[in-house]
Amino acid sequence: MKRNYAVYDVFTDRALTGNPLAVVFDSEGLDTAQMQKIAGEFNLSETVFVSPPANAMHSAALRIFTPRAELPFAGHPTVGCAIALVESGLAGPGEQADAILVLEEQVGPVRCGVKMKGGAAYAEFDLPRVPEQIRNDVGKETIAAALGIGAHEIGF
Repeated sequence: MKRNYAVYDVFTDRALTGNPLAVVFDSEGLDTAQMQKIAGEFNLSETVFVSPPANAMHSAALRIFTPRAELPFAGHPTVGCAIALVESGLAGPGEQADAILVLEEQVGPVRCGVKMKGGAAYAEFDLPRVPEQIRNDVGKETIAAALGIGAHEIGF
């Protein structure tokens, strides 16, 4: 099985001095067990597997693995993979050297900006927030008054 992959140094402008990251660009068709085995073979802190996004408006779907487990999100692989996608021209149709990508990760969609400057690259992302239930102590009467309706009109 031949796959298109590359190893990148993240957080540096010199080879072999940054945080290493393996990016497997064509992971469609690999199952979780296969991805975990490949990440173990690379034996780097993280390996990112890239596949087509579920939402056509997004740039790619990512799965992130350490040599022993899958991670729902991690910053170093997110920025490293975003730069790799832009540099390789795989960021999606019409993407320019400077791009805003939306990467589908296990934690949810992650918006990531990439700026290319003189052979160096910079990326940043909006930190995803896992949805959480919030406590609501507001009564029907207060909600109805705010909406300008009667309390009897709220609920089923």
